Amino acid sequence: MKKIRTFSVLLASLFLLNTSYAQKTVEVGGAPMYPSKNIVENAVNSKDHTTLVAAVKAAGLVETLQGKGPFTVFAPTNAAFDMLPKGTVESLVKPENKDKLTTILTYHVVAGKLDTKELDKWIKAGNGTAELKTVQGGKLWIMKKDGKYWVKDEKGATAAITIKDVYQSNGVIQVIDHVLMP
Repeated sequence: MKKIRTFSVLLASLFLLNTSYAQKTVEVGGAPMYPSKNIVENAVNSKDHTTLVAAVKAAGLVETLQGKGPFTVFAPTNAAFDMLPKGTVESLVKPENKDKLTTILTYHVVAGKLDTKELDKWIKAGNGTAELKTVQGGKLWIMKKDGKYWVKDEKGATAAITIKDVYQSNGVIQVIDHVLMP
């Protein structure tokens, strides 16, 4: 009887362990974001990220963001792009501005899979602020205040993470409410 009880406890523990760490499908922009798909495969389905997807295509970054990674993408919503001065997005997606657009977009990408559990470790190690190096070569800072995560860019502007830990096969997306600028 003792062996059966021990086996049952062990089996229950394994089940709980597996379900607690399972990456869940999260809905973003009215569409499910499947952890089995890559960043681009998921992002193209989000109604909240059509501007970001168009910009990624214009910059020629689709293949990169479909790559192995892992990447952490701080993904601004359409509303975040709408806060930029009128005509900014239209100007950036022009072929002659591809380099500038690429600089801005790669500033939103960090190498590695930084979910909030990992960000919490970095924030703690940094005494309240974690400094991240972007793929573009710049810096971002992550803070947590009143249970909410904030990203600060090199110009001092901040963006809130509004949907966290959207797992992808090649990384994680953190949805943000402002465009970050290097």
